[in-house]
Amino acid sequence: MGRAIGSLVAMAAMAGVVAFSSGAQAQTVPASTPAPAENAAPTVDNAVLLTIFLKHDQSRPLGELNAQLDRQGFYKAFPPAGIEVVSWYVMMGIGQVVTLRLPASRLREVNRIMETSAWGSYHTEFYPTYDYKAIGVASHDKAQAK
Repeated sequence: MGRAIGSLVAMAAMAGVVAFSSGAQAQTVPASTPAPAENAAPTVDNAVLLTIFLKHDQSRPLGELNAQLDRQGFYKAFPPAGIEVVSWYVMMGIGQVVTLRLPASRLREVNRIMETSAWGSYHTEFYPTYDYKAIGVASHDKAQAK
């Protein structure tokens, strides 16, 4: 169990570095890079949660933003097949907040979908995390038993 948690921590840290790196450049795919496994499923040792803030461009009316999302194919591409939507809320005055559960290997795929289909209508923020509930509850239970 400790090894799996260590792997999750390492993946979350790596995802955080990727998501928050200061070099905001478009990504290109080297010819030798294989595409993410479309059938990859999140498991205990590879799952990350990704919360995405989709902040509306408030300088433009909603109808205009929705038309742009339609032209760019946002709802056709997002969420990608096989990625679990944990929650998807409208946050009044902000936009939308989406939390996904996905294998770490598909993080780049989600990022590229945002770059190609959401930008312009939304300003995006990404918060990769991992599920700590079982560990936190076990630690609580252990402390209560003392």
